[in-house]
Amino acid sequence: MTRLILIRHGESQVTVDRVIGGHRTCTGLSTLGRLQAERLRDRLAATGEIRADVLIASHFTRARETAEIIAPALGFDKIDTWPGFGEHDPGEECDGMLYDSFAQRFGAVDWSKDPYVNGFPGGETVAAFHLRIGEATSRLLAEHEDQTVVVACHAGVIDAAFRQALHVPMVGQFDIRTLNTSITEFHLTRPGVWRLIRYNDHAHLAGLALETARTEPL
Repeated sequence: MTRLILIRHGESQVTVDRVIGGHRTCTGLSTLGRLQAERLRDRLAATGEIRADVLIASHFTRARETAEIIAPALGFDKIDTWPGFGEHDPGEECDGMLYDSFAQRFGAVDWSKDPYVNGFPGGETVAAFHLRIGEATSRLLAEHEDQTVVVACHAGVIDAAFRQALHVPMVGQFDIRTLNTSITEFHLTRPGVWRLIRYNDHAHLAGLALETARTEPL
C-alpha cells in the first residue's frame, strides 16, 4: 500500500501582499506562515504519526520553505524538488501582478465552468494543470510503490488530487478550502482505488490565526 500525504504550505507572503505569486515571483512564507509550519513540525516530532520514506516539495519557495521547516521532525536532511507538484502556473505575464491590477486588466475569471478557458493569458489552463498533476502522481506511484511519501504542495494540487481520485470533473460541483499546513492523506489500497484517510487536518493550528488579518478578503 502506498501512503500519499499532501501538506499545504504555510501562509505565503504573496497572499498577504495580494500578489499572484507563481514560481517566478514567490517570495516564500509570511511570518505567520513560518509559525504555522513550526507548529506542524512540533506536532510531527511529538506524535511520530508520519514515518515517511520520501519528502518532496514543489519548486515554489513557499512549499520548499515549509518542507525545510518540517524536515527535521520527519528525519530528513534532503528534500526532493518536483516541479510537477507546483501550483497552477499563471504564466510570465501575470506572475507577480497585483490581484487588483489583474482584475482591472482582464476582468473577473470564472474558473468553475470551463477547464480549457485561458483564464491566465499565457498561463496554464485548469485542464493543463490537472494533466501535470496527474502525470506527477503517476510518476510518484511508479517510483515509490508501497512507500509513505510526503509532498509539500499547494491548495490547487490537493483539489486536483481529490478530483482525480474521485473521478469527478476538473471544475464545478464542489469547492474545498484547504488550510495552510493542513494534512491530507490518501492510501492507494490497490491499483486505481484510493482511500481518503483524512482531509484538512490542522489540529496543530489551535489557538493560532489561520491567516493574516486583512482589510479586504481575497
